[in-house]
Amino acid sequence: MKVRMALAAALLVASFGCGAYSPQGPSPDPPPPATGGTPASIVNGASLLTTTAYAPSPVTVAVGGTVTWTNNDTTTHTSNANNGAWTSGNIGPGGKFSMTFPSAGSFTYHCTIHPGMVGTVTVQ
Repeated sequence: MKVRMALAAALLVASFGCGAYSPQGPSPDPPPPATGGTPASIVNGASLLTTTAYAPSPVTVAVGGTVTWTNNDTTTHTSNANNGAWTSGNIGPGGKFSMTFPSAGSFTYHCTIHPGMVGTVTVQ
């Protein structure tokens, strides 16, 4: 029994001496919180507007960037790609919808409830 305890103690001392134990430094800082993407507004009175119903238009983001539309109007609207790449569903007053753009291009969109409302996302 004494031999086993001595052997265990020797192994423990050896492992510390050989660098098997390394205390961890401070943990890295957490990543910054998501910002919600590049903002785009559905402006007040948007249903009566055309190319100015979404602001800014065009809204420009980098490849991989996200656009977040916020409905600042008193009526429900949508943001739907003309080519079908995205469909927001209904965005009620104060609601938000986000879309991430994985590739470069110019993407036109509209409100399905108020088809005169149009905008463009430019991805560079």
